[in-house]
Amino acid sequence: MTDADLAASLGDFTSEYAEVNGIRLHYVTGGSGTPLILLPGWPETWWEYRKLMPALATEHRVFAVDIRGMGSSDKPDSGYSKKSMANDIKELVHALGYERANLAGHGIGAMVAFACAANHPEVVEKVAILNTTHIDNSYYEFPMVPRPGDAPPHRWWLAFNQVRELPEQLLAGRARHLVDYMFGISLVNPDAISEFDREVYAQAYNAPGAIRAATGWFQTYQQDIDDFNSYDPVSVPMLGLAYGGFFDYMAKALPRQGVDVRVEQISDSRNYLVEEQPAAVVSAFAAFFS
Repeated sequence: MTDADLAASLGDFTSEYAEVNGIRLHYVTGGSGTPLILLPGWPETWWEYRKLMPALATEHRVFAVDIRGMGSSDKPDSGYSKKSMANDIKELVHALGYERANLAGHGIGAMVAFACAANHPEVVEKVAILNTTHIDNSYYEFPMVPRPGDAPPHRWWLAFNQVRELPEQLLAGRARHLVDYMFGISLVNPDAISEFDREVYAQAYNAPGAIRAATGWFQTYQQDIDDFNSYDPVSVPMLGLAYGGFFDYMAKALPRQGVDVRVEQISDSRNYLVEEQPAAVVSAFAAFFS
């Protein structure tokens, strides 16, 4: 199915594009009210938010965006630092005709949302960070070889995606294996992401150019850490949502990164909480963004 078909399957949503920061960004939009921009994580696309969008559209004009390098958005050779990608979103807010918008992001999208709030608070009303804090110095401490008894997951994919050229050689046409692996270790309920959904994601990442672009998000991590270390605390209201295994860390870390922060736990989920607990996320958004 095309993006237009997928968008129409959700109701009154359309697939559109905007020229920003020298690239073309794809997004799906619908609803009415205050603007809410949703940024997905890896290895997903705007389709990650399909279960939330109809409910959110009753109070917001929703924009589910394929970030730089993702899905139907452009996949340039550079510009994948989260600070640069934050500029994409700042320009998108203006291209959509707004002065300010609410932001929410998961995974890589959460890092971009955080960087946008840190660098461009003038365009961010409020920001929600889902299950991922911005990359920081702690990433340098992840072991390549876990010790006996170390709790999973072991983030081998951080190193894998640092390698140039090899990932696209190995994964071209085989992205479904990666999609199934990541969901397999990060879902309480595997059926929360259907066979159809997995194929949508796999098709989005099957092409070598798509894999190369996705590795670009990881290959800027050293620059991202340097940028993060230069940021002042985020001045706009910030909500953190996390599952149980990550909640304790986020509850300690995020309040140090902002001046108006609340952190809530999403039960019966792991990393892909948008997919597993959409009603809980919608409820948290309704309370925070209203």
